[in-house]
Amino acid sequence: MDAMLKAGVWKQFGAAMDMFEDALTLCPDELWTTAMWKDPDDERYGQFWFIAYHTLRWTDLFLTGSSEGFTPPAPFILGKLPEQPYTKAQIRTYYDQCRQKAQAAIEGLTDEKARQICKFEWMAPTYYELQLYSMRHIQEHAAQLNLTLGQHDVEGMDWVAQARNKAT
Repeated sequence: MDAMLKAGVWKQFGAAMDMFEDALTLCPDELWTTAMWKDPDDERYGQFWFIAYHTLRWTDLFLTGSSEGFTPPAPFILGKLPEQPYTKAQIRTYYDQCRQKAQAAIEGLTDEKARQICKFEWMAPTYYELQLYSMRHIQEHAAQLNLTLGQHDVEGMDWVAQARNKAT
C-alpha cells in the first residue's frame, strides 16, 4: 500500500487517539464515575470510565477486523458490566496496547489487507474503511469526554493536529 496514504492515515488516527488519551490524563478521580448522560439500561453505561472502555474495546475489535473469537484482554469482559468500574490505570494500559496495535496495523497495511472485507451485523466495509470508521468513533468519544471535562472546569484540552511521536 502507498506509504504516503498509510502515513497520513496514521497521523490522523493517532491524533484522534492522542486527544482521547489527553481526556484520560486530564480526568480527575472525582469525575471518573461521573455520568455524561443518562442511560435507560444502566447508568454506568453513560459514565466517563465506561465511555473510555467502550471506545477502546471497539478500537481493538476494529483493528482485529472481525468479532469472531474477539475478546478484550483481562480484566475486561464482554457482554456485561464489571462489578466495579475499571480503573484509570487499567484503561491507560488498554489505551497503550490499542495505540501500539493501531500504529503497527496501519504502518504494516498491505493492499490485500486494506481490501479485506470485514463483516459485522450492521456493515461490511473493507479493512481500510473500517479504520477510518474507527477513527471517527474514537474522535466522537474523545470530544464527549473533553466536553464533560470542560463542563467541570477542567483545563488543558487542546487540538492534536497529528499523532504524537512516542518512543516505543
